[in-house]
Amino acid sequence: MKSAQIQTLFERFAAANPAPRTELDYRTPFELLVAVMLSAQATDVSVNKATRPLFAVANTPQALLDLGEDRLREAIRTIGLYKTKAKNVIATCRILLDQYGGEVPRTREALEALPGVGRKTANVVLNVAFGQDTIAVDTHIFRVANRLGLARGKTPLEVETKLEKVIPPQFRQHAHHWLILHGRYVCKARKPECWRCGVADLCAFKPKTAAPQ
Repeated sequence: MKSAQIQTLFERFAAANPAPRTELDYRTPFELLVAVMLSAQATDVSVNKATRPLFAVANTPQALLDLGEDRLREAIRTIGLYKTKAKNVIATCRILLDQYGGEVPRTREALEALPGVGRKTANVVLNVAFGQDTIAVDTHIFRVANRLGLARGKTPLEVETKLEKVIPPQFRQHAHHWLILHGRYVCKARKPECWRCGVADLCAFKPKTAAPQ
C-alpha cells in the first residue's frame, strides 16, 4: 500500500471514530493490566462479565493477594485458561508490590518481565493506560494488516515493526484500536464484510465479498 493510500485509510478511520476505546472495562492501569492478562484466548465480553464483580471487591495488587489464588480462580473460572491466569495474576501482584510500590510500570521491558505478560499485553497497557504509540498485534490486527496490504508479515512482531514504520505519526496513538475494531466488526476472519467497508477501495484483498441477498 502506498503512503498516500495509508494516509487516506487512517483519515477515514479517524473520521468515522475520532476517539476509539478498548472494549475492556477498567478504571485504573492495574485493572487494565489484569483485564488484558485475562483476555488472552478469550473475548472482551467474557472478561468484562468476570471482572465487574471481581473488581468490585478486589481491584488493587494487595486486595487481590488478600483475596487469594483459590478465590480468584473461582471468580474467573468462566474464562479460558483460568487456572494459569489466576496463578500469573497473583504472582504479578506480588512483584508489583515488592518492586513497584503497587503501581504498574510504564516500560515494555518491566511489563514483559511480569508473569503472564507478553509483548502484546504490554503494548496494550502502554497504549491504553499510558498513551504511548504502541501497537499490540492480535489476531485481528494481524489479519487486517495483511489483507489490506498495509503491513504484510508472517509473525505478529514482523507486522508490528512494519506498522510502526508506515503509519503516519498523527495516527499512531489510535491506530491500534482502529485496526482491532475494523477486524472485529467488518474485516471478519471467516468472511470479511467488504460491501460495508469504508476502506474497501484501498484494500488489496480479493475477491471482495458481496452483500448477502
